[in-house]
Amino acid sequence: METADAIVIGSGQGGVPLAVDLAKEGRKVILFERDALGGSCINYGCTPSKAFLAAAHAAGRARKADKLGIHTQVSVDFSAVMERVRNIRHSFNQGTNKRLRDAGVQVICAEASFSGDRIVTSQDITVQAPLIIINTGTSSLVPNIPGLAKTPYLTNHNFFDLQQLPPRLLVIGGGYIGLELGQGLLRLGSETHIIVRGDRILDREEVDVSQTLAEALQEEGIHLHFQVNVEQVVYNDDVFTVTLSNGEQLQGEALLVATGRKPNTDLNTTASGIELDKGYVKIDDHFQTTCAGIYAIGDVAKQPAFTHVSWEDYRRLKAILCGESRTRSDRVLGYAIYTEPQVGRVGITLEQAQKQGINAQAVTLPMSQIARAIEWGHDRGFYRMVIDRDTDQILGATLVGYETAELVHVFLSLMEAKATWQLLEQSVHIHPTYGEALPSLARLLLGENLPFCPNM
Repeated sequence: METADAIVIGSGQGGVPLAVDLAKEGRKVILFERDALGGSCINYGCTPSKAFLAAAHAAGRARKADKLGIHTQVSVDFSAVMERVRNIRHSFNQGTNKRLRDAGVQVICAEASFSGDRIVTSQDITVQAPLIIINTGTSSLVPNIPGLAKTPYLTNHNFFDLQQLPPRLLVIGGGYIGLELGQGLLRLGSETHIIVRGDRILDREEVDVSQTLAEALQEEGIHLHFQVNVEQVVYNDDVFTVTLSNGEQLQGEALLVATGRKPNTDLNTTASGIELDKGYVKIDDHFQTTCAGIYAIGDVAKQPAFTHVSWEDYRRLKAILCGESRTRSDRVLGYAIYTEPQVGRVGITLEQAQKQGINAQAVTLPMSQIARAIEWGHDRGFYRMVIDRDTDQILGATLVGYETAELVHVFLSLMEAKATWQLLEQSVHIHPTYGEALPSLARLLLGENLPFCPNM
């Protein structure tokens, strides 16, 4: 049995920099990875999906320019689109490999599991270390639908290996993965059907977020099927036939399963006294598991499943290991959904605030009342801010519209600084911009008229 100063299981966006930092301090660090280096973000998450959407949204925007008086014919070279996606993915993957090896991290490309107290075994190697970090992430949750397992269905893990554009795409699931990739393939030329078990897409968001996005997708040509389950999947002659609970049958050349995520905790954790909570690694507010010296970061520990969260988990855990007073919750978290229109979110909603007993208020500004949105033809959506009436602090924001993933950072920074809404109201933003409307949103709390708005 070998010994090391630290073991990292999984090479996600938190585990890699932590392994590198520890190795640069002169420690012996061993990292285990059963899949491609870089974790989900680089290999089948953020990097390939956003490279893919760059092409898809370019095509979609070109087609939508007709309302500006610009009429185009879009020709998509799907193989070139996907080759670019895979090249970027490969480049990022190789960069991760070089970063680890240059730092002196010993990388073992094999599956690992616990075999004793702070002991990790993989193939022919067994290692013991006083410090272990679990960063194994999550993977696609595939429902037990009759016939599905025997078919070449897609998940986000193998979606980016597509070589040819499927004429028809069926998507099971109305969450952000299914919507982003479904809209993406539609814009590249596929007929797209999205099958939703409930009565709306993005059911964890506010109702009008779901409604706004559903209207946009349907207007673009996506077929949304609500309140139905998939009863059976058959694959014959390169065509999927999906039978729904209402008796309807849908056919397509590709089937994407996007019904949720499950934690990668098949690590024999009990061998080292690590408890799980509904399948996720149980941690305290300092990322420590129920076994001293073993920590877990990222979505395997039921943290929000975003790369920036995993990265911030790394920064906080590193500080904690150095004796600093940090916790996993001492931060403001935001996220975005990269459909068009985009959804940018930070903090809590009005409903969530009221459930917590906060004396909260929300103000909403439609995109149709923003000069820049009218001028550029992006007038679907809205900006919303939630405040605490007692303290005047900003509690959250929901932005639906053009490039709102960028704009939401204004709120994130204000909330991190514990600023009040008056600071935003007093700010002078440039006209005409989308960001100009953020102080206008705050001024709704004063009952002021909006500047430069012909629809008010």
